[in-house]
Amino acid sequence: MYKILKAEKLNEIVYLMEVEAPMVAKHCEPGQFIIVKLDDAGERIPLTICDYDREAGTVTIVFQPIGASTEKFTKLQAGDAFEDFVGPLGCPSEFVHEDIEELKKEKILFVAGGVGTAPVYPQVKWLHEHGIEADVIVGAKDKRFDYSGKRNGSCSRQFIYYHRRWFLRTQRYGYKGYRRPGSRREEIYTLCCYRTYDYDEFCCLTTKKYEIPTIVSMNPIMVDGTGMCGACRVIVGGEVKFACVDGPEFDGHLIDWDLAMKRQQMYKTEEGRALLKEREGDTHHGGCGNCGGDE
Repeated sequence: MYKILKAEKLNEIVYLMEVEAPMVAKHCEPGQFIIVKLDDAGERIPLTICDYDREAGTVTIVFQPIGASTEKFTKLQAGDAFEDFVGPLGCPSEFVHEDIEELKKEKILFVAGGVGTAPVYPQVKWLHEHGIEADVIVGAKDKRFDYSGKRNGSCSRQFIYYHRRWFLRTQRYGYKGYRRPGSRREEIYTLCCYRTYDYDEFCCLTTKKYEIPTIVSMNPIMVDGTGMCGACRVIVGGEVKFACVDGPEFDGHLIDWDLAMKRQQMYKTEEGRALLKEREGDTHHGGCGNCGGDE
């Protein structure tokens, strides 16, 4: 069992938990994720590692309830525990394996919004610890949804936008103003939740015009975390990849975005039906036209 040391509601839709998981904390690197299961009957839920403390043996996760299982997570308190907390899974961010001195010559920008801001902190923290500068653009509807800004700010120079259309403003500032021909190599990391793939695609279309390398953290539906189930299948550069073992980070200019978005839509009806069953129990029997229960 993996004890929950801290459970906090950051705003009306986002929750944070600090979990005691010494072996995971010891080995995890920026860009990786874990898979959590509440109990024997629970669903396997992939979540990005938001932070880790090797000395304390803790891992921090941030999540937004979008299905029945994550809805159950919102009821957990400090002292409760997860039955499974598996990880670290996936490949670390590519900069972890690069030469530090060469990395210091690069100019790195992180662009994130929504729950996608969660994995930025371990990345900029790692860079900061190795003497590497990075900029961060965080987009949020308002201050209630900026739950990573203070931590990111301690390790990077960041720009925060509070606006319902924050991402469009970020595009205008982040790329036309950020690009300096002839400067050091620049690289952009964009991290959004899987329901905002259209933002990631728009980001990549913009950066491609300016020939700026862009890495995207993909968060498709994952089940086993070993590449066996095939749920997280993505096409990158015409080749089949699985986000759980080959990613989750890929070259954003090579991703087949149309296919990625179509695959995510396939799970919406089942996910919504399970969430309503958890919230409403036997009183929900279909007919609302929203969950697919009447089909």
